[in-house]
Amino acid sequence: MQIIQDRRTFLAGLTAAGTAGLIGTSAPAWAEPPPETTTIRLPAIPAACQAPLYLAKDLLLGEGFAEVRYVPTPIISAGMVANGEIDVSLEACVDFLPLVDVGRPLTILSGVHVGCMELRAKDSIKSIGDLRGTRVGVSAIGAADHLLVSAMASYVGVDPGVDIKWVTNSSVSQADLFTAGEIDAFIGAPPEPSQPCMRNVGHVVVNTADDRPWSNYFCCMVTANADFVSRNPVATKRMLRAILKATDICHTQPEMAVRRMADVGFSPECALTILKDARYGLWREYNPEDTVRFFTLRLSEVRMIKKTPKDVISKFTDWRFLDELRREMKT
Repeated sequence: MQIIQDRRTFLAGLTAAGTAGLIGTSAPAWAEPPPETTTIRLPAIPAACQAPLYLAKDLLLGEGFAEVRYVPTPIISAGMVANGEIDVSLEACVDFLPLVDVGRPLTILSGVHVGCMELRAKDSIKSIGDLRGTRVGVSAIGAADHLLVSAMASYVGVDPGVDIKWVTNSSVSQADLFTAGEIDAFIGAPPEPSQPCMRNVGHVVVNTADDRPWSNYFCCMVTANADFVSRNPVATKRMLRAILKATDICHTQPEMAVRRMADVGFSPECALTILKDARYGLWREYNPEDTVRFFTLRLSEVRMIKKTPKDVISKFTDWRFLDELRREMKT
């Protein structure tokens, strides 16, 4: 019940707190036609790394959207995008790949940032290989943290289905389970509003923002409903422009972005740590196709998806809007 109440409070704060006074508004691209739809639905994801979505509201209004609607969602909202309940979200590859593997209507449009998750563990675990025979806490089997640790383990020759004992307990945070001695390692993910910062316990084994190969690839990517993209190409480009402008703010002015996060209930100190650790300045440089290819191969290795990189890239990505915006938004 407390989690439900926290999310209701979070959504209320998100609706009430405007960003015009914080970041200003975005002048629309007058050379383009207006968006085919003037309503856009975004997820109210309770995770600090989703700052570009929170900052994008007034930028979207400046792009010609008359109504920017935030919809309450769980941490992973890819299923709601595929169902058409929301139009676009920021999702990690490990979140949306199982859905596209079964043909759900998703289109990946761009990368946003590199790194927002850490593998944290007790002192005796110094490397991913040391996870063999340990207890790893995850939010659920098949959830993002489970898929990511499985990919990491397989990459260094540890069989995640045999060599790791997975511990799931959705009633308490992974940090609390770790502190209580019930697990040996977990993914330190961006915290929910009013929740403890998971980066204050244990030590870092892998930081996906800095440690290769994980730091070579995007974490969160802009993922939209495929029908929305096909019906609304102008709106899609305008939406993506607003999110990427908000991403630039997270990169160049994280303290400003954190003030917005505090308005909707996040701990400013922990949110600032997340924003400064994650690398929001690489969407112009990194190739998002490399990210899709890399994680498709990793999840294929652990037999969690069947599609090949070629299948995913050819049917579930569209880089046209990103290519245009990179030329327009060079600085």
